[in-house]
Amino acid sequence: MQNIVTDEISAINQFLAERIGQQKHRIWFKNSTRFTIADDYLKVGVPNPFVGSWIESHFLSEIAAAVEAVSGSAKKITFNIEPELCGNQRRTQLDSQAQLVQQAQNKTTRSRISHQQTIERPLKMTLDSFVVGPSNQLAYNAAVSLISEDVSPFNPLFIHGGYGLGKTHLMQGICNMLSRTRPTANWLYVSAEDFTNQFVLALKTRKLEAFRRRYRQTELLAIDDIHFLASKPSTQEEFLHTFNTINMAGKKVVLASDAHPKMIGQLCESLVNRFVSGMVVKIEPPDFKTRCKIIAQKAASMNRELDDKVAAYIAENIRLNIRELEGAILKLIAYSSLCNEKITVETAKQVLAEHISRTDPIVHLSDIESAVTAFFGITPADVHSSKKDRTVSTARSFSMYLARKYTDMSFPEIGKLMGNKNHATVILACRKIEDMLKNNSQVNWQSAAGNRVAKAQDIMSQLGETIA
Repeated sequence: MQNIVTDEISAINQFLAERIGQQKHRIWFKNSTRFTIADDYLKVGVPNPFVGSWIESHFLSEIAAAVEAVSGSAKKITFNIEPELCGNQRRTQLDSQAQLVQQAQNKTTRSRISHQQTIERPLKMTLDSFVVGPSNQLAYNAAVSLISEDVSPFNPLFIHGGYGLGKTHLMQGICNMLSRTRPTANWLYVSAEDFTNQFVLALKTRKLEAFRRRYRQTELLAIDDIHFLASKPSTQEEFLHTFNTINMAGKKVVLASDAHPKMIGQLCESLVNRFVSGMVVKIEPPDFKTRCKIIAQKAASMNRELDDKVAAYIAENIRLNIRELEGAILKLIAYSSLCNEKITVETAKQVLAEHISRTDPIVHLSDIESAVTAFFGITPADVHSSKKDRTVSTARSFSMYLARKYTDMSFPEIGKLMGNKNHATVILACRKIEDMLKNNSQVNWQSAAGNRVAKAQDIMSQLGETIA
């Protein structure tokens, strides 16, 4: 009987390894866990609560599928802390676990949710968990005002600011607050990419009326990354009519973007005018006190309390991006739990050395690309491509020049990160922009409204303001 159970557990591990991959199985299961089958239960022994929580959050469905496939029936899965398993975890394995945790966090925070689904209920972020400080006070007050009033004093509420500063948090908080105060209210939270994809699908399937009813009969429409509509004239026209319908009905629209409406290139004038006619508010990077509050809140959400000196050290070294802050806290707490070490300033310095060095530059390449592509109405993918039309080429040159100006990256590093371009291409681009700035030359590019012209120094000033 014992041999049968052992074989069954071996088969479960084998099935699980095939399902999640050998590397993840080796890191999280081979020496870190112990499976035990008893009656209708599968008991998963783990060395500490952190590993148990991580496995439950990320691999529970795969474990259940493996058990059912091997035993022929579903079993209830429970997790038990077995401290003796700590001895099975080698230091390299602890490092690998912490690294995977950090990679997962980076993947979540860096991506813009490329395949984001239409989200109606529930949304995880609330206004209660939004940390308010001088950098976002106005945006927060506008959000509360929007929900508090039956008829908003402004429409739309347009929130803009750099990557990872809380725009999405604020938008989801607005939707959640409306859902809480008026449970029967009809609202939608989507990305502009989702809006575009659904519009195109509605055209292809001849279901445009259903699409319009869905979006135009809402009491609150929240659309994230609205700059995605740049250079999509048909979708812009559809959204313009959608906005006008909602606005005339006295309903509310909330929009978020990386850039001010007037800084989004390839956006039709009618939409820009509608956007700036409402409340346009910018979220700035958080100050030191706000960063400390964010750190304390994130740690508390993971049932940990950080020493004030540790929080201050993190806040002093990671300044511009809330997601980078949260990533640092997650990595630090993960390391502490996996290695059973107390979190001190020295521990933080050791564990976060690479994280801080990566976030040390005042400006990141992603910030530069976001500002430049929004201004010229293209996408980062265009900058990274081999396209050589005037608009893309000009935007690429400005991106390369600004990367040299605001970061410590070399010409080869910039070229590699911008689509594997040769370092000579970067040098020529920088020289080109330097000459244009020296002579304050006219820059021509194509927008949705036609050809646009601006002085090189004016463009650089606007881009510099956005990046800063």
